[in-house]
Formats: sequence, structure tokens, C-alpha cells
Amino acid sequence: MSAGKPTTCKDAIRRWEEENGGMEAAQATEVSLNFQWPPIERMDNSLAALVKCEKLSLSTNMIEKIAGVGSLKKLKILSVGRNQIKGFTGLETLGDTLEELWISYNAIEKLKGVNALRNLKVLYVSNNLVKEWNEFARLQEMPNLQDLVFAGNPITEGLETEQWRMEVARRLPNLEKLDGEPVIHTSVEEPAAAQQQMPKQPEAQGAQ
Repeated sequence: MSAGKPTTCKDAIRRWEEENGGMEAAQATEVSLNFQWPPIERMDNSLAALVKCEKLSLSTNMIEKIAGVGSLKKLKILSVGRNQIKGFTGLETLGDTLEELWISYNAIEKLKGVNALRNLKVLYVSNNLVKEWNEFARLQEMPNLQDLVFAGNPITEGLETEQWRMEVARRLPNLEKLDGEPVIHTSVEEPAAAQQQMPKQPEAQGAQ
């Protein structure tokens, strides 16, 4: 049996309504379009009908880019993990409302545009392709970010867990949780004499 044509968002919404006793998706605050078969390949404007939706899930499909959600003014949580998404384009108009983005297990290498989500508190972006610290630095422009899952990206390779956590805590001083564990923000205490001689000298470099 062949997979046939991809499932459209419109078809997926109709299936959801059938599975939920004929409830209108337009009236629902939570809609799950996960794991469609054949998979959804494109997010489109059919999603604009979900005007009351606060949590929308489209994980485990074959979506390559985010689209069709720009008018969902009540959307607080978007779950699009386990797709083939390459970037954050398409989320710009949700900057004031979106609080959680679950986008792990995709193909994201660049974090360009993520800082548009200025009210985001939770970002799950593990197991993607981010490998450069200058990309990670974009997260510094997100003052409300509290909970970050970033494990499984190439940037963490070669770093001990503690080293990784210290580096993130230094760069994101407002972060409360990293990879599921609380972040402990501590200042490195050096002997008083050393502090006077080298007030900004990183401990790792030692004395010159």
C-alpha cells in the first residue's frame, strides 16, 4: 500500500474533528495534528481557522517550514518537533503571544529570527544542527526565556556536561532551567588578592 499524497492541514483538521465527536476545531483551545499518515508536508492557511487555539501540535510529520499560524493571536504553545524544519521564519507575528516553542528533532542550523519571539519562556530545540556560538548568542536577545533544552546539537560536542552548563549560565543569566535541570548561577570566587590584581581575569586562563 503506497503512502499516497501528503495529508493537507485541512484534511488533518477534519480528521481531528471526526475523532473528537464532531467538535469544531475553530472552537477548540487545543488541537493535535501529530503523526498524520501520510504525513503533513506543508503548513498552510487552513490553520488560520483555529482562532481559539492556545496549543497547536503538528509533531512527527514531514514539515519543512513554519507557515499559516501568523494570525493565531491566542496561540501560546506550538509543538512542531520531529519534522524537517530548517528555521524560525513564519513565527514573527507571534512575537507578543507565543510562550512555548517545542521544535526539537528538526534540521535547524541557524537561530536567525528566534529573537522575534520576545515573550517566549520555553524553547525546546534539542537534536538539531546548531554548531556555532554566534548562533547561540541570539538567545541573549530573549529576556523572558526561562527553560531551554538544547542537548543533542553539535555545539555541545566535546564539552563536559558541567562545562556546557557553566557556559550557558554565563551567557544566559536569566535562564532557570537547562536540559531539564535547574540552572545554578554562581560567580567564581577567587582569592581576594587575585581579584584585586586581575578583576576581570577568567579563572580558566590562570595567572599570566
